[in-house]
This record gives sequence, structure tokens and C-alpha cells, in this order.
Amino acid sequence: MSLRAASVLLVLALAGMLATGPADARRSDRNQPMDIDAGRQEGSLDDSGPIVLSGGVVITQGTMHVESDRAEITLRGGDIQRVVLTGSPATMRQETDDGSPMTARGQRIDYNVADETMVITGDAHVEQPQGNMASQRIVYNMQTERVEAGGEGAGRVQMRIQPRAQREGGGD
Repeated sequence: MSLRAASVLLVLALAGMLATGPADARRSDRNQPMDIDAGRQEGSLDDSGPIVLSGGVVITQGTMHVESDRAEITLRGGDIQRVVLTGSPATMRQETDDGSPMTARGQRIDYNVADETMVITGDAHVEQPQGNMASQRIVYNMQTERVEAGGEGAGRVQMRIQPRAQREGGGD
């Protein structure tokens, strides 16, 4: 179903956005059933307009857990073109293939399927054992694996990169 494909794309994009090392979403999650819980759903599964989920959206699939106030999915030709999550904040948690946790959050998470870019805005944070990144805007290009954060009008970037011994559980 189209919502499942949207979730998989969202997970892959969010999981890969860390500059401290690529983190692949747990691949086995793609083969798990997806559960969606929302207060309301509007729209149809054709291209006539976006599918809008609202009223406390919760999406789970395997180790992935997404929460947002609203999710908007745009289709074209039956394929997902864009997924926009909004919330106070919108959050996504998932384990990577190596079992490490990854969390992303922001007021808005916008994934454009056509150009494979993810934009997290509004108090954007990404956290994983290797380190954390925070800014008002974080952009990740899945094709080039390039991350941009901060910049003109987007505030400063804060990063913390953990020493290898600490992230592997061997440091003080």
C-alpha cells in the first residue's frame, strides 16, 4: 500500500542523514506489517489530492516508531512523491542494522522522493550513539549522502561526536 512505501522511504531518509557516519535503517523492518493509528484520515489513494492523517498520528513498523500531529502524503501516478510530517515535534525512532538507536525530531520533516532529499526544520535534532546534531534546519541528500545544517537564517549548528570508546561502551 502507498502508506507503507511512504514510511519505508521516510525511514531510509531519516536514518541516513547523520554526518557522523551513514546509518542504515533496519532493513528487516521493511518486511514487517505497518500499523497506523490516527484520529482522522482524509483523501483518496489516487492522485486527486494528498492523503492527510491527523489527530495524533502514530506509525510503527518493526523497530520504527513515528509520531506526528499530522502526516501528508502526495501521490503521482500511484507512486509517492512527497511525505510531510508536522508536530510539536514530529519524531522518528528506529534501530539501525547494527542495533544502534537513531532518533530524529523537528517541527516539520519533509521528504521529497523525486530528488531524494529530507528537510527537517524547526528545532531539528538527530541523535545516534556516534553523535548528535541540532539546528533550525537540517537537509540530507540521500543520493550524495551530503548533509547541510544551519546557514543563513537557519541559526547555528551544534554537534557532539562521541569518542569511539564511549560509543562502543568501553569509555568513562
